[in-house]
Amino acid sequence: LSNILIFMLSLCDITFLVELSLLSSSGNHGRVATVLVSQMRNNATSPNIKVDFNQSTGVAVLSMQSPPVNSLSLDLLTELCINLEKLEMDRACRGLIITSNQPKVFSAGLDILEMYGKSPERCGEFWRAVQEMWLKMYGSNMVTIAAINGSSPAGGCLLSLTCDYRIMVDNPRYSIGLNETLLGIVAPFWFKETMANTVGHRNTEMALELGLLYSPSEALKIGLVDQLVPQDQLLTTATETMKKWLAIPDHARQITKSMMRKPTLDKLTSNREADIQNFVSFITKDSIQKSLRMYLEMLKKRKA
Repeated sequence: LSNILIFMLSLCDITFLVELSLLSSSGNHGRVATVLVSQMRNNATSPNIKVDFNQSTGVAVLSMQSPPVNSLSLDLLTELCINLEKLEMDRACRGLIITSNQPKVFSAGLDILEMYGKSPERCGEFWRAVQEMWLKMYGSNMVTIAAINGSSPAGGCLLSLTCDYRIMVDNPRYSIGLNETLLGIVAPFWFKETMANTVGHRNTEMALELGLLYSPSEALKIGLVDQLVPQDQLLTTATETMKKWLAIPDHARQITKSMMRKPTLDKLTSNREADIQNFVSFITKDSIQKSLRMYLEMLKKRKA
């Protein structure tokens, strides 16, 4: 397989890929939107997202719950963005902890089935949703903490990188990183800049060119994550860490965050349509779709 597969295919574990390809589904987006609009304000549950908002602390915990591996499908991305918008508009919500209800995985990245056999219009809709997720998370006024309970390759790593602080379970079997180049794929510029803003130019250059997936201890060493904890202390630690961040006056923290991140946000905002067209023209080529089909068939054989 050469550079004609997909943007953001997760590579952390072949089991993840098999489950991602065989078990994920695209669903009905109109139904999802209807469900989301009718959610309760404080504790909302939709097919792929669960939100618990504690008004006394001003902190929401958003848990991805899309079996088996929280693949970032259009459904999940849509629900994530709607919930983020609701929390952002609620002045009582000052902090957000994002985590996963799926064991051993935070998110396995973008859903391959969203990029195979789809119309150009649907591919564009999907990529716009990926952009929107990143813009809302990276530009959020809330304090955002990623509680990474398992592996988080490719798009899952990107989601965690949008947060202000990352806490990962200390298990050497887990991995995290932007590993697209292992398939000959170049990560979009805003993926690259998000990582470079976090771990520096040289670490990003090495990581992206080699398609590196880091163990938790390796990720901590380069600053890809900020803290490692045992599995049973993940949410407790995230909650305690949140208190430290919320002790800072909101206006000072928000202005500083904007100052640090606005140049990167503006770069995508001013190039969204070109970025979408680049993705659509790439993913809808006959040669790419053929390779995607061959890859899915290979996964089915391995599953059997």
